[in-house]
Amino acid sequence: MWVFTLLLVAATAASVSCQDMWWKSAVVYQIYPRSFMDSNGDGIGDLNGIKMKLPYLKELGVDAIWLSPIYQSPMKDFGYDITNYTAIADEYGTMDDFDALMAEAKRLGVRIVLDYVPNHTSPESTWFKLSQNRTGKYTDYYVWADGKNNDSTTPPSNWISVFRNSAWQYDDTRKQFYLHQFVIGQPDLNYRSSYLREEMKEVLRFWLSKGVSGFRVDAVNMMYEVVNADGTYPDEPLSGNTNDTASYDYLNHLYTKDQNDTYTVVYDWRDVLEEFGKDESKIMMTEAYTDIDLMMRYYGNGVRNGSMPFNFIFLGELSGTSTARNMTTVIDKWIDKMPANTVANWVNGNHDNSRMATRHGVNRVDAMNMLALILPGVTITYQGEELGMTDGNISWADTVDPQACNTLDPVNYWKSSRDPARTPFHWDATKNAGFSNGSSTWLPVASNYQTVNVAVEKAAARSHYKFYKDVVALKHTAAVTSGSLGKTALSDNVLVVTRVPSSASEKTVVGIMNLGSSSETVDLSKVAGVPQTLKVVASGVACTLNNDDTVQRNSVTLPPYCAMTFQNAAATIVAPFLLLIFTSLIQLWRQ
Repeated sequence: MWVFTLLLVAATAASVSCQDMWWKSAVVYQIYPRSFMDSNGDGIGDLNGIKMKLPYLKELGVDAIWLSPIYQSPMKDFGYDITNYTAIADEYGTMDDFDALMAEAKRLGVRIVLDYVPNHTSPESTWFKLSQNRTGKYTDYYVWADGKNNDSTTPPSNWISVFRNSAWQYDDTRKQFYLHQFVIGQPDLNYRSSYLREEMKEVLRFWLSKGVSGFRVDAVNMMYEVVNADGTYPDEPLSGNTNDTASYDYLNHLYTKDQNDTYTVVYDWRDVLEEFGKDESKIMMTEAYTDIDLMMRYYGNGVRNGSMPFNFIFLGELSGTSTARNMTTVIDKWIDKMPANTVANWVNGNHDNSRMATRHGVNRVDAMNMLALILPGVTITYQGEELGMTDGNISWADTVDPQACNTLDPVNYWKSSRDPARTPFHWDATKNAGFSNGSSTWLPVASNYQTVNVAVEKAAARSHYKFYKDVVALKHTAAVTSGSLGKTALSDNVLVVTRVPSSASEKTVVGIMNLGSSSETVDLSKVAGVPQTLKVVASGVACTLNNDDTVQRNSVTLPPYCAMTFQNAAATIVAPFLLLIFTSLIQLWRQ
């Protein structure tokens, strides 16, 4: 009787509603709205287009979609210059369209995460216009300063914009300079204003009240700048890296990024998210291209919780020439630095970087997707990575990215252009890759769309899409969600990743890749955690084994560039055995 009572109490406790920590082992799929799906033929992707394709994302197995900015904007930087944080950009649709997208996503069980852009707005924002005119609390909403020696032609400091040239722009209305660390059309907000800090919290609350599941925070480490005691701004020292005085790399940015006050604001935002986290934990991912130790501070300070910093080590320090040993080093670099009880993440690409298949080479698409999916924590996939989409070839005439346009260089512009990674998504081999039925698209479609697209890869016997989908199915197994991690480089070319669950009733997951151009046969018997008999559950495009094939761990043959995942071949009997015991106890109690 007492045994049954204990079991009943345990079962009851397990059924009590608690906060859903969904994101701690989730696949978050980044959508660049302009380039995902155009529903009305204007050549620009939109919210209704995203809603149309939600079944694709559900079938793919992603847990959440992260939408790059959808807010009202003049699109000088394609949504990262915002005029109204609580309104939808006209070309993307209406608030009713957003609400319909939310409702359909909820029905399908796909969460929505929004891009939050706290560092700057557009100068067309009402806030900026009020600040220009020194109206009430808005007076100090932005970073304003007099020119040196009160000269309207000499900027307050030597600071340089990420997009080249001075980071200061003179405003004839206010008779001062405003700071813009990015394009001129992106004036920096002033987080030393308590009014502004509260205003930005209200933006978060607005969208949380609509049911979004969290935020990705843009350029978070640029929010604060150093101010001298007299209110002036200090010049930054030369970096010595270039003689190009207009280049961002010309200076060492000691005073315009990574200031301590930034972390307090992020922790405050986490408190706001917790206000809406009774039933569902909210994800917050922060973008900061900075030193790894500074990234780690975003997690929290031991007293207050913060965000999950984007793993730009994984994104930035691995390439098509990285060896298996390089990969283990980069993985350990992040995991070893993480504070206790925090969650890792693995980022292969985003809208600001060349696509993963271009950086690593098409031969490594399956390997990199597998690695990001079976390592512990959050996997962040940029649209098209599941297909092996590569960068498009964008001519100078078609270039629209301000980062490239500002170079004024029709020869070398491509070195700084982000347009190639933002070309429209490939749905099929029809006109405009099935992205739009319009006469043209906002960026040209990549030339390989007829062979690299969803329809072709769904129909193929093997494809990057099918491999990705099969590996995603492993993401929520006990082994990948919470199992122990093992990494073994058997050679420069062969990497083995093991995920071993704590319970014998669950199956181990083993991922193996061959990064080289020659076939290799490996013995996994000395790799800890690898079961004796392995069943293939995902087989990449370069492999010869099929799903459900079995191999012995002492002899696994890997063709060139093959990536595969396995589970134990033997069926488990522990779980049915426990069910039998539980049923017997119920029968005894009834007697």
